[in-house]
Parts: sequence; C-alpha cells; structure tokens
Amino acid sequence: MKVIQTDLPGCLVLEPQVFGDERGYFYESFNRDKLAAAGLAPDFVQGNVSSSTRGVLRGLHYQWPKPQGKLVSVLEGEVWDVAVDIRRGSPTFGRWAAAILSADNKRHFWIPEGYAHGFVTLSERALFTYLCTATYDRDADAGIRWNDADLAIDWPVGAPVLSDKDARAPFLAEVAQERLPVYEA
Repeated sequence: MKVIQTDLPGCLVLEPQVFGDERGYFYESFNRDKLAAAGLAPDFVQGNVSSSTRGVLRGLHYQWPKPQGKLVSVLEGEVWDVAVDIRRGSPTFGRWAAAILSADNKRHFWIPEGYAHGFVTLSERALFTYLCTATYDRDADAGIRWNDADLAIDWPVGAPVLSDKDARAPFLAEVAQERLPVYEA
C-alpha cells in the first residue's frame, strides 16, 4: 500500500496494490496491519454506502461530540473528496485537502476524527463507501456550508445538487465553539 501525505496532518490518501489480469482485478480494501504500519489504528464500527448522480454534493459533515474517523473510497464512478480541519485550536484550522477517488484509481482517503468531510460526484453515478470509527448519532450530527467563503474550497462544480440540510448548513464562523471538535497535539 502506498501512503500519500496531504497538506493536512493525519489526512492520508491510501493507494492499494492492485493485482489484475484479463479476468479483472483484486485489491485489499482494508488491512489492519498495513494501516498500522502507516501509523493508523482505526477501530471501525460502522460501514456505509451511498449512491449519487453527477453533480450531487454531500457535505460538509461531521459529528461532535462522538466524532467519526472515516476511510472512504469509490466502487463505481468518480468523486472529488474533501476533508476540512475544524478542530478548534488546530494550527491548520479551516484548511482543506482534496483527492479524486474513483473506481479506476482505487484510492482510499483517511479522514481523521475532528475533520468535516464532503464530496461531489464527477461521473454519471458514483457508488461511495465509508468505514467509520463511531456509529451515526443524530444528536451529534453537524455540518458546515459547502461554499463557505472563509474555507475557499475549490469545488469542481458551480451549481451542485444539494440536500436541504446541506444547503442550510451554517458557515464555520457561525458554529458555536462547543459544537466544534478540539485539537489535541
């Protein structure tokens, strides 16, 4: 497995070794020992799958309290995936990193606890999978507006398809401090 550092501490792009021939291909989508060798020891407790059509933007989502770390990948199609550091007190607070995840490149993106996460579908359809370190908690569910000017995320779509919840999410500056994760050095 190849580990690719991003500009955000702890956010990693993971590129599995793919074995293929005329019949198709095989790769490990999760291997605890290989993640540990990369410095990660997530305890996954929930798996999710979403399907989205071109232009659908989901995010920017997070949970607090009860934060979730996420290992995400795409089984069909292509997305532009984003992590935003929203940990109060972090030296990279408000900064973001992005990666293209696709069925072709088979990359995974590790988003640690304390980061907001979102993606936009670039292909006609995308089948997206998440492994999470905490179960979904409706009371801890939170979000940040996808087009927050203070974040200046360079989304590759101008007018995405949004849920009502995502369209109404607050800007980061509007979120009460106690509703944001805490940076721990």
